[in-house]
Amino acid sequence: MKTIALIAHNNRKADLLSWVEENQETLRGYSLIGTTNTAKLINDRLDLNIEPFGHGPSGGDILLAARILQGEIDKVIFFIDAETPHGHEHDIQTLIRTAVLNNIPIALNRASADLIILNK
Repeated sequence: MKTIALIAHNNRKADLLSWVEENQETLRGYSLIGTTNTAKLINDRLDLNIEPFGHGPSGGDILLAARILQGEIDKVIFFIDAETPHGHEHDIQTLIRTAVLNNIPIALNRASADLIILNK
């Protein structure tokens, strides 16, 4: 089963939750992981059993990049807040660069997330 990582900055968590709710039947065909807070938010509201793997600002983005390098992640959906500076910006860029260099599809907004889940 392919694995999708679900991540959202604080100002985008509601958007991601809404997107996941709209696409939950399709997402049931995947193994799902998420940063600690994102996974908790979704697991508290929906029955998807998203595995938490770490808090983004505390190294979760780097842990996800490592899992990409280990071949454990097939797709990344990361609803970013491009208008707010983040103290862990370097980690975010490392995650995005790791996905790009390893040919892992990465969605940074709703439109690209819709495209990613169209293709199994």
